[in-house]
Amino acid sequence: MQISVMYFATLRLKVGMKQETVTLPQTATVADLKAAVLRAHPELAESMTTAICAINREFAEADDPLKDGDEAAFFPPVSGGSGDEPPTVLRLTKDPLDLNQALGWIVRPTTGAACVFAGLVRAQTERGEPHATEALEYEAYSPMAEAKLRQVVEELRRRWPSVEGVAIIQRIGQMAAGTPTVLVACSAAHRDSGVFEAARYGIDRLKEIVPIWKKDIGPEGEAWVEGDYRPGPGDRSP
Repeated sequence: MQISVMYFATLRLKVGMKQETVTLPQTATVADLKAAVLRAHPELAESMTTAICAINREFAEADDPLKDGDEAAFFPPVSGGSGDEPPTVLRLTKDPLDLNQALGWIVRPTTGAACVFAGLVRAQTERGEPHATEALEYEAYSPMAEAKLRQVVEELRRRWPSVEGVAIIQRIGQMAAGTPTVLVACSAAHRDSGVFEAARYGIDRLKEIVPIWKKDIGPEGEAWVEGDYRPGPGDRSP
C-alpha cells in the first residue's frame, strides 16, 4: 500500500522536501512507517526521537494500523456561529490581526465581559538563552491545525460553559518584532464566569496540540523553535 507522507518545520528542512510517497506492506503500522522513513532518511534519526506523527489529521500511536491512501505527517512538538449558537471564530491567516474586529465577532447582546490574549514577536528574549529576534516565521499543518483549534474550543466550552463567544486567530508567515501573531478572545455575561481562565486555557492548549511552529530569525541566523509537549491518547479528538 502507498502512504502519502508530509514533513514540517525542522524535518522538512532536513529531508529537503515537503511530501513523498512511501510504499509499505498491507499490515503495516505507524511504527513500520516511521522505520521506513528512517531507512530512507537517516538524517532524521535525531529528530524522530521527539517527532509527532499524525494520520489523516489526527494524532497517531505507534501500533495504529495503516491503510492504503492514508495521509501521514511528521512534525516536531508544537511551539499554541450565528443565531442561538455561541459565536466561534477559528482562523489561520496571513492578514494582520484586528482586535476590535475579533471582539465584534464574539460579542452578543448578553455580553458584559471579554478577555483577550495577544501574543507578539518578542524582539529580545531573556528567559532561557538570551537572544535578539528580528522576525518570526510561522508554519502550520493547516488541515490538522484547523481541526485541533476546534478541539481546543470544545474542551474550553466543556470546562467553562458560561463562556459565550470564542475567537482563536493565528497568523502564518513572517512577522517582524512587535507584530501580534496570535489572538485568543473569550466573551461572557460577567467577568467572574470564566473568561480569564478560558482565554488562558485557549492559548496554553493551542501551544500543546495545534501543529503550528515558528522559526526564529535574528542577527545570529535562523532556527526552528520546538516545544517538548508529547500528545497522548487523551489529546485525540473525541
